[in-house]
Amino acid sequence: MKRREFVKSAALSAAALGAGNVAKGAVGRAAASATAPEAIKAVLLHLGHNMWCDWFPEGMDLSKFEKGLPDTTLRCKDDLWRKVTDHAAAKGMNMVVIDLGEGVVYPSHPELAITGSWSVEKLRAELNRLRGMGLEPIPKLNFSTTHNGWLKYYRRMLSTPTYYKVCEDVLRDAYKIFDRPRFIHIGCDEETAQHQAGSGRAYYISVRVGEFWMHDFEHLVRTVEKLGARPWAWSDYGWSHPEFMQRCPKSVVLSNWYYDECYGGFDLATNKTADHKRLINFWDLEKAGYDQIPCGTNWVGWKRRQVNAGAEDVIGKLVKLGRQVVAPERLLGFMMAPWASTDNDENTAFNIRGIDLFAEALSQPRG
Repeated sequence: MKRREFVKSAALSAAALGAGNVAKGAVGRAAASATAPEAIKAVLLHLGHNMWCDWFPEGMDLSKFEKGLPDTTLRCKDDLWRKVTDHAAAKGMNMVVIDLGEGVVYPSHPELAITGSWSVEKLRAELNRLRGMGLEPIPKLNFSTTHNGWLKYYRRMLSTPTYYKVCEDVLRDAYKIFDRPRFIHIGCDEETAQHQAGSGRAYYISVRVGEFWMHDFEHLVRTVEKLGARPWAWSDYGWSHPEFMQRCPKSVVLSNWYYDECYGGFDLATNKTADHKRLINFWDLEKAGYDQIPCGTNWVGWKRRQVNAGAEDVIGKLVKLGRQVVAPERLLGFMMAPWASTDNDENTAFNIRGIDLFAEALSQPRG
């Protein structure tokens, strides 16, 4: 998974100019946010994993492809999943955002399942177990064309009546299975040709732009709201499309994910990297009046890998920044996204380490 996006220096300079007035407001708010109790302490975990794959025409020689092949057996191992979720509860987390993907047999579209996909009954039993430990389960279904391999061949039917019906069907299924969750995360991040081609995992590249992207995003938002849940989405479309914050309803909870991949830091005045436009988004969303759940990680970005820096500092700095920048009434909480499956001991340990870092970050004094 490569979360890179390069921008022209002129665009960065313009963003920096816009940050000045917003940053001033954050200084005076620091004391107030120091006593604000963020309610949400969420961990993103993967039930399915076919968000980074493609599906191939029948008869194609798959031996020619090294990347992009979909999982045909679910990666999630029951005992490892329980180990991670038990640890999350023990560390004081109160929410698990479950990246469903192909991980459940949707009643409306069982054709999306693979070997090992959980039955509705099994998932409901697990949701009840999580609730019993104090973990609120929230469904996540990513409809970005960069992360919608779980939709199988429907991913190639964008903006058609068939596509809209499938989206509505699986959202309805998730809402019912999760017993009327207060949020449904719809993803919608990284929908660019660069992300798809650069990853080497996509061979059928499809990107909605402009009015097409906004139309489909708004359709997903309306669908979730009609069900009775609150839409939750990634905010990165707004990094390069200012019109996003003119169109996106304030009812949508937005998560800006900032991982400091370019290793430029968390200071707007000194970060001169391509990450600057990601960092300033916290101020932009606050100025526009959106409820936020900032997202951090212990996953290591491209520049950090080059300099062997690791990413264990990210979530602590993110929590500190969020508390300083976002007004208490709009800071709903934080989310940790390790971006690791529960399919082997190494990934399980990575998830657990991410939870530990998150718990430590949340325990730090506010201010």
